[in-house]
Amino acid sequence: MTTISDSPKALAAMIPDGARVAIFKDCGVPVCLGRELIKRGARDLHIVTVPTGSLLIDMLIGAGCVKTVETSGVSLGEFGLAPRFIDAVKSGAISVRDATCPAVYAGLQAAEKGIPFMPLRGLLGTDVLRYRDDFRVINNPFSEADDPIVCLPAIQPDFTLLHCTVADRLGNLYIGRQAEFKLMAHAAKQTIATVEKIVDFNLLEDERYAASTLNALYVGSVAEVPGGARPLNLPGHYSLDRDTVAAYARAAQTQEGFRNWLDDDLTVAA
Repeated sequence: MTTISDSPKALAAMIPDGARVAIFKDCGVPVCLGRELIKRGARDLHIVTVPTGSLLIDMLIGAGCVKTVETSGVSLGEFGLAPRFIDAVKSGAISVRDATCPAVYAGLQAAEKGIPFMPLRGLLGTDVLRYRDDFRVINNPFSEADDPIVCLPAIQPDFTLLHCTVADRLGNLYIGRQAEFKLMAHAAKQTIATVEKIVDFNLLEDERYAASTLNALYVGSVAEVPGGARPLNLPGHYSLDRDTVAAYARAAQTQEGFRNWLDDDLTVAA
């Protein structure tokens, strides 16, 4: 049964240090929940970016919350490189499990289906295989010819973290156009979500929402946090706060600048 929580702080308390956490790329990201993990001083998180990471991943790394990043890339998009990620990689402060976008999705699909691995051909001939000893190349068992294929281990996050527009009091979660959210929730042991609004009617019984609603069976906890994805965007509700992300990109070039920006951000968010 889904728990309706009263705050992102309560949700963050459910995520222990060392947890493997899946976070979407650049929209529908629960930045409010990330801030609470930072305030708590979370440590040793294993972040799975789906399939890439942006501002929140860089914030968590800069705050010292992250031990491992499993990703096909972390950046601030048009605002440049993710500076705290880059510095942490160079200094060895974090471990990076390099992947590609299709590889991340394939690993999640394996977990969704309850199987130990998923085959993928596109990695053959790439340097990714040199650095991922858990990616195995086998011969196609259905071919008598030499036909190699890569087997990728399932990616099962302990938690998928989402920010969506609407949930109901049963825990059903409207995900709109972000179909990847279903994959992330199906693959994870538990999904934790913040939403713009909690409604009193059943989303699955309303034609406006039912087709794009994630069943409460896959949702562990929900909290109502209007604006919970800011300064990132939430399609149909608010756009990327370009000024804030640009200011972050400038400040986070140094750890001191990042800390000053973060102190201001946490103060404003409070």
